[in-house]
Amino acid sequence: MEIEYTKKEKILKKIWGMLPSLIVVLLLIIIFVMSSRVRTEGERIKAEKLASMHKERPPVNVVTLDVLPMPVQDRLDLPAQVEAWVELKVSAEVSGKLTSVPLKEGAQVKKGDVIAVIDTRDYENELASVRAEYELALKNLARTKDLFEEKLITQARLDSEAARADNLYASLQNAELRLERCRITAPVSGILNHLDAKEGLHLNVQDPVAVILDISKVKVSAGIPESDVDEVRRLEHFDIKISALDKSVRGKRYFLSKSPESYAHLYKLEIAVDNPGGEILPGMFARVNIVKQEVKNGFAVPLYAVIARGGEQLIFVEKDGTAHARLVETGILDGWRIQITRGLAEKDKVIVVGHRSVDEGQSVNVVRTVSNAEDLFR
Repeated sequence: MEIEYTKKEKILKKIWGMLPSLIVVLLLIIIFVMSSRVRTEGERIKAEKLASMHKERPPVNVVTLDVLPMPVQDRLDLPAQVEAWVELKVSAEVSGKLTSVPLKEGAQVKKGDVIAVIDTRDYENELASVRAEYELALKNLARTKDLFEEKLITQARLDSEAARADNLYASLQNAELRLERCRITAPVSGILNHLDAKEGLHLNVQDPVAVILDISKVKVSAGIPESDVDEVRRLEHFDIKISALDKSVRGKRYFLSKSPESYAHLYKLEIAVDNPGGEILPGMFARVNIVKQEVKNGFAVPLYAVIARGGEQLIFVEKDGTAHARLVETGILDGWRIQITRGLAEKDKVIVVGHRSVDEGQSVNVVRTVSNAEDLFR
């Protein structure tokens, strides 16, 4: 027996079959609406919290630097040492006992001044003996010439007497030279820095007598790294700081070695410095300032004012009491300052103290403004 449904019953049965699907759709709609409301409410709360934080956070005290054009230099600051222009060791050229040492260590000497005198008696006797033999040889030579002209002797005899006279003349000159060398004199002008000679001391040939220094000008020697030789050999003048005297001087390139002086591949640079007062002494330490490159009107800020974030470099600039982040590009490193090649303009106010405590758009209180970064340490 077949059951026949009325039209109304068919509709109800169809609705009843679709009811699970409708419930699922309704639940999805409810979930979507609720999640949207939750998200909107979360964003609202977050925005309120951020606004509250900015509102409650007091302005940060900062110090700013006025950006002005200035020279920026790529420099080398190298240790160096002062050397005498001339350091000459005087030695004995003849042997004998010293009879006189008229000078003392530290004395200023001129070329030709007597430093010490060796006993001359032996050399005077030698000279007198050789002179007598030479004079006799000259007389014999004269008589031999007369006999030769009379054809009483041979040419060989005449040549022998002439050779003897020449030999004795050479011996006479040597004897005079040895006697002259008994007076040991200064070969150059300078300071008698060390005196080995003592009265009564017996000297042999090449024994040390004294050391003379010429410091009317000095050489300042520094080691130049291999990577900087090309730039340095193009320069002529250098600024030098003498540490012991707290004095700065300027010198001229005198010599740059063509081969390294050590295993560290440092090339010796010698700089000539005038020293008329003799204040700069050999052995003093110095610093040589070598300017390899210079930008006449560049912008520079303290190195620590540049912040690295995510592979980029930025600084904070103050404007109307608010901090603003500025992306920058850097160039020459000049000591503790660094050149800013892009991202800054003249009269910008860079935050150099307190910059690590601020964020974009944060209020700041400028407690001090300087026009020179060095004023920060005064």
